[in-house]
Amino acid sequence: MIHKKISLVFIAITLTVIYSNNTFATDGYFRHGYGIKYSALAGSGVAVPLSSLGAITNPAGLAFVPTQYNFNIAFFSPMREYTVEGNPSGFEGTFGLLPGTIESETKLFAFPTLGANWKVNPMMAVGVVVYGNGGMNTDYPTQTFYDPTSTSTGVNLEQLFVGASYAIEFVKDHSLGITALFAWQKFRAKGIASFSPFSSDPANLTGNSNSISTGFGGKVGYQGQFGNILRVGASFQTKMYMSEFDRYKGLFAEMGDFDIPANWQAGIAVMPNQELTLILDVQQILYSQVKSINNPLIPNLQTSQLGNDDGAGFGWEDMTIIKFGAMYKLLQSWTLYGGYSYGKQPIPDSETLFNILAPGVVEHHITLGLSKMFCNSQEIMIALMYAPAGTVKGVNPLDPPSGQTIELKMNQFQFEVGYAFSLVQ
Repeated sequence: MIHKKISLVFIAITLTVIYSNNTFATDGYFRHGYGIKYSALAGSGVAVPLSSLGAITNPAGLAFVPTQYNFNIAFFSPMREYTVEGNPSGFEGTFGLLPGTIESETKLFAFPTLGANWKVNPMMAVGVVVYGNGGMNTDYPTQTFYDPTSTSTGVNLEQLFVGASYAIEFVKDHSLGITALFAWQKFRAKGIASFSPFSSDPANLTGNSNSISTGFGGKVGYQGQFGNILRVGASFQTKMYMSEFDRYKGLFAEMGDFDIPANWQAGIAVMPNQELTLILDVQQILYSQVKSINNPLIPNLQTSQLGNDDGAGFGWEDMTIIKFGAMYKLLQSWTLYGGYSYGKQPIPDSETLFNILAPGVVEHHITLGLSKMFCNSQEIMIALMYAPAGTVKGVNPLDPPSGQTIELKMNQFQFEVGYAFSLVQ
């Protein structure tokens, strides 16, 4: 009966999450870590089972987690700006921008993450997770691209994932897991009507209401322990095949296609003693799989119309991230977490113009967290993340005579709180 009541509460909260705002960008437009403990470890931890939310990173870890419920909420503050240096040339056929620095206005977002894990038997478990995968938001209070139909410029991309997982410990201390994933996306753009002559469908380029996209994919993972010192883990998430953004099929390549790229993560955890765990992970996000993300602005804007298969995109490259984490068990059921990650940002310096809309240029993440277990089954957690300013600077490709440059800049802060409790069966 207790399990049933808790499950109903979990479903109710899940419905609330589905209609909440999930807009943020760290590793490109993916989150630096999923679940508060993994966030405090800078996204590392594919080899360690820390909570039901670990299924987001590696579903295999659920085999080692007791029946548990997790509720997290993060408050995320990204500072985004662009700086244009040099005056427009004014030559016919060029597209110069007004010089100056413009900051994006919206600077605080809140988003929850939920997870639950139920033990089927000592060897098997099932779980559910609900989380924001990533996103991007810009809201510049100016007509950056001289759009007479809008007084501001920007985009809003939100992504929500719901995952159902199964894990089995197939031999002692070694498990496999699988997750079926459903994804929901929402997108809106404004202030880019000046690109209408380059669009295959100008009516579905900018200024329309939110467009919704849905799709499916999956994740598989392995996790295992060798002796008392070493754990290893790896996971792979497939490309998410999404329906098109119909109201923006004149913007994104392949008539509004915006699939979510595949990614993989592998890592080790070393436990030199009972108190300390040291973690090293490598993750790669395959942005090049999606034409609307990967296609360059030039020459594609000159050779094909926006919305066509070879239409211009944002020019993002694949991103590889190295993640370090450490956990130390303190006295009285306290645990300290820390982490650092680095990944070269995905935007080449030749792609700064269009990426004014999506300046995902952060490269470093520094994290810290603390958790406290009480009553042997309940836990409270906090986590902090700071991402120092990342930048990329390049020449305006649509006004070469001016020598005009565009610099994109972003830095971020995040504060996260969480509560978890376990039920002993």
